Amino acid sequence: MEYFAENYDVIIIGAGHAGIEAGLASARLGAKTCVFTINMDWVGNMPCNPSIGGTSKGHLTREIDALGGEMGKAADRNTLQSRMLNLGKGPAVHSLRAQIDRRAYSAYMKNRLETQENLDLRQAEITDIEKTGELWQVKTRLEAVYSAKCAVLATGTFLAGKIYVGDVSYESGPDGMFPANYLAAALKRLGIPTRRFKTGTPSRVNRRSIDFSGLEPQPGDERIVPFSFDNDCEVRNKEICHITYTNEKTKQVILDNIHKSPLYSGKIDGVGPRYCPSIEDKIVRFADKERHQIFLEPCGENTQEIYLQGLSSSLPEDVQLAFLHTIPGLEHCQVMRTAYAIEYDCVDPLALKPSLEFLDFDGLFGAGQFNGSSGYEEAAAQGLVAGINAARKAQGKSAFILERSSSYIGTLIDDLVTKGCSDPYRMMTSRSEYRLVLRQDNADRRLTPRGREIGLISQERYNRFLRKCELIKQERERAEKAVIPPSEELNEALVSRGTSPVASGTRLSELLKRPQLNYEILSEFDKTRPELPYEVLEQVEIDIKYEGYLKRQQAQIDEQRRLERRELSDKLDYNAINGLRLEAKEKLSKIRPANVGQASRISGVSPSDISVLLIYLEKAAKQSEV
Repeated sequence: MEYFAENYDVIIIGAGHAGIEAGLASARLGAKTCVFTINMDWVGNMPCNPSIGGTSKGHLTREIDALGGEMGKAADRNTLQSRMLNLGKGPAVHSLRAQIDRRAYSAYMKNRLETQENLDLRQAEITDIEKTGELWQVKTRLEAVYSAKCAVLATGTFLAGKIYVGDVSYESGPDGMFPANYLAAALKRLGIPTRRFKTGTPSRVNRRSIDFSGLEPQPGDERIVPFSFDNDCEVRNKEICHITYTNEKTKQVILDNIHKSPLYSGKIDGVGPRYCPSIEDKIVRFADKERHQIFLEPCGENTQEIYLQGLSSSLPEDVQLAFLHTIPGLEHCQVMRTAYAIEYDCVDPLALKPSLEFLDFDGLFGAGQFNGSSGYEEAAAQGLVAGINAARKAQGKSAFILERSSSYIGTLIDDLVTKGCSDPYRMMTSRSEYRLVLRQDNADRRLTPRGREIGLISQERYNRFLRKCELIKQERERAEKAVIPPSEELNEALVSRGTSPVASGTRLSELLKRPQLNYEILSEFDKTRPELPYEVLEQVEIDIKYEGYLKRQQAQIDEQRRLERRELSDKLDYNAINGLRLEAKEKLSKIRPANVGQASRISGVSPSDISVLLIYLEKAAKQSEV
């Protein structure tokens, strides 16, 4: 017998990385919020790799922090090892990555939800959802009914989840959790356009069964950069990772048993991630490769579990053991958790607005893997935006939209809602055409004012941010004026680094423009430099060294924003616009872009279609003035 339990402003279904950020953002903006989870002991679980960040994902994490989200702070508090990736390349692709104590991270996030004002955390399986009048109502397995002005679906891989290991398959969520079968059926009854995706995870093995003697150690960085721009804790390297490789024996074991993989036997219908393939996928797709790199990553300080990054598989358990025992260091490894593939329901993100609200379901939002993406960081980024917008809608405020030219978060969401995805979407630096401007090191300069504007950044934190900006401005001015006098020692330093000597005094900014030089090299010759934090010097050096490129890219951003200021009504009848091609009419009618900039990025909409659209808008504007 169902009963009415409580009324909220915003309800969040799911307490993974998307649900956490959605719940915290909503509550911090003053909305009465409830976060539902199937199991409270697995809030913020990391069912796959025990890490935060990585190539482009580090950008997302720092952007989440710059806006006032929690992931960066949680990662800093629970870091096992920290490394900045791609330091051999330019700053546009530098990305922070940290190994995380997964259980400690989960406990931290659970506590953040439990102690957050305006937020209730409840353990309950949501079995039904429907719109009744102006409110969304959700029903639990125990037949309690909760209502809210807005709801956020952040279900991860739980919707109709199904595990595959060889010939064995069974209904399950990740890590042996219950699947959300009733909710999956309810969403189909509601008319949500769902499809099946698939992902997977490698084995975990017992540390004491690994022979580390011949493996390549991978220590953390000496100078650690925290994820949070407002970090208030010491981040230390506590663990060392190791690297090993597959070989021809590994390859042969997999090829001899490839017919046993549900990926190749046709048992799995879901589409898997293109950029994170299973080991059997890699062996088949990259047949010419002699070996594949495997990272051995600790799962926590108080566990012996080691995660085998790069060995995702859905082969039978005995085959997994056979190929693991061919790998150096793993010859006698004891498997603690068997690798598996998981298939699940998710939404077609073309059904969503840039605010992550559904086009056809007022007040309903989607976030995370439910939206067709993969990865903790992509999920958290969407959760933050969905939570902000659910709270703002419940409060009668306008939507908060991040343009793709403003951030990786904006790029991620724009890609999903404008282009859709045919496989689990993974963020990459190459997806952003503005990546020199949208670096991970300047995420606070780009987004913290936006976070303050909407109410997620405190005045105290904002004051610290303004002080940093002032130091950057002062140091930039000093670098433009400071003159480094010529000397034998200076010229020796210049020549030794492959750059030409100087015959007269040279401005510091001119020397910093040389690719071979940096603040550290010039420190002993720069006598007027004040004591400044590393991050201030880093920003000034990048601004000076890449000034021409940054100006050129900013001009492109300004032009794109001009198109994005031309808003499009979601009720616009594209079929009535003469000159638009049939494909353009169909795509525009389906996606209903928010502005001309978004329309220009839709596959199947040509530049000539955009010209026709702009002419139509000009005519309509003139007619409205008459």
